[in-house]
Amino acid sequence: MRMIFVNLPVRDIAASREFFTRLGFAFNPEFSDEQTLCMVVEENICVMLLQESRFREFINGDISDAAKTKEVLTCLSCDSREEADDLLAKALAAGATPWKPAVEAGPMYGVSFQDPDGHVWELMHMSQD
Repeated sequence: MRMIFVNLPVRDIAASREFFTRLGFAFNPEFSDEQTLCMVVEENICVMLLQESRFREFINGDISDAAKTKEVLTCLSCDSREEADDLLAKALAAGATPWKPAVEAGPMYGVSFQDPDGHVWELMHMSQD
């Protein structure tokens, strides 16, 4: 079984833990320490939130400033429009900033926000009707 680990640099591990906990995510302690949080999205999908100093150990070059430039858009599927809107509301209440207006394109509905480190998260519901 294949897994995916999305790696994102963060400025403050404790703040990231608090933010994503408020959105309802849990963390795998086996892959977490004082500089790393393994946020579980689904059984085989994890987001590794790495303190910037730890993230630098894995890259060549500089860390991009996610508040100014975008390198990746992380999109999570939602079971309903309501779930997408609810998760967006939780993110905004926890300190996220809005990113783009809600999008409706045929069977797709999406909302988005920037987390406290500037990373963009899209929440998408794709109707199967």
